[in-house]
Amino acid sequence: MPSYAFFKNQFVPLAEAKISVMTSALHYGTAIFEGIRGNWNSQHKQIYLFRMKEHYQRLLKGCRVLKIKLPYTIDELCQITVELARKCGFEEDIYIRPLAYKSGQSLGVRVHDVEDDYLVFIIPWGRYIDVDKARCIVSSWQCPTDNSVPPQVKIMGHYAGNAMAKSEAVESGFDEAIMLTSDGYVAQGSGENIFLVIDGKLVTPATYNNILPGITRDSVITLAKNELGIETIERPVDRAELYYADEVFLTGTAAHITPVAEIDHRQIGDGEIGEITRKLQELYAEVIRGNNPKYLDWCTPVYTK
Repeated sequence: MPSYAFFKNQFVPLAEAKISVMTSALHYGTAIFEGIRGNWNSQHKQIYLFRMKEHYQRLLKGCRVLKIKLPYTIDELCQITVELARKCGFEEDIYIRPLAYKSGQSLGVRVHDVEDDYLVFIIPWGRYIDVDKARCIVSSWQCPTDNSVPPQVKIMGHYAGNAMAKSEAVESGFDEAIMLTSDGYVAQGSGENIFLVIDGKLVTPATYNNILPGITRDSVITLAKNELGIETIERPVDRAELYYADEVFLTGTAAHITPVAEIDHRQIGDGEIGEITRKLQELYAEVIRGNNPKYLDWCTPVYTK
């Protein structure tokens, strides 16, 4: 089934949404992107867009960092996205990629006096990390600090380092990379936040440890507290803690909740999916597909009934 994009303020076939080779963002990484999941519920015959508003709130924060001015409100961005998803008509899990970018076609390193634009497209997408239990390696590539490229927003250029970390891991025979901060603390995966289970509590790097404050991360913290009565401790995490944690898992819009069975050739726990990780996986899967009425405000239906 062909897909569509919202490009230059109109809906067009995805194959026709093209930018110039002189586009500023292409040369300097001056763009803010988001990833939004649409989760297909076959019983409801419905796609639910998960926490779409929060994604656009974060996109607009990033736009302020890069001095990108969009002519749309958050509600208008959400409306455009629902209309686009409806036009695409998919009946499977989808991935939505909004992009706010410097669209000017004059070269020069800057974020001022450059035209801005916005696009969004949709593709079908299943599992991002296509294994039930991931094998990870601590990467030689570190996360940048807030004074280099702010990690709190999804600046396109920032992800070159993440891409190198991911390839380093896969080409070394692993599924995913775990990146450290410049001072040696655990930060995140190449495209995910990370959680450890230690003595029955969740431990995750604090937001001041140069991580993206993930929306899935926030969802997991909320579900763990409300549904399982489990506290989450946000603090610096030492590398060695990865090896002796009872459980480790990754979270992200693309990755959902992905258990980690091995890090740096060291088995985590018994090497199987841990009890707390499995419970959170099951809870999360029901929530994102609109099957848990307590969290329906996180889910935006695409198709009218």
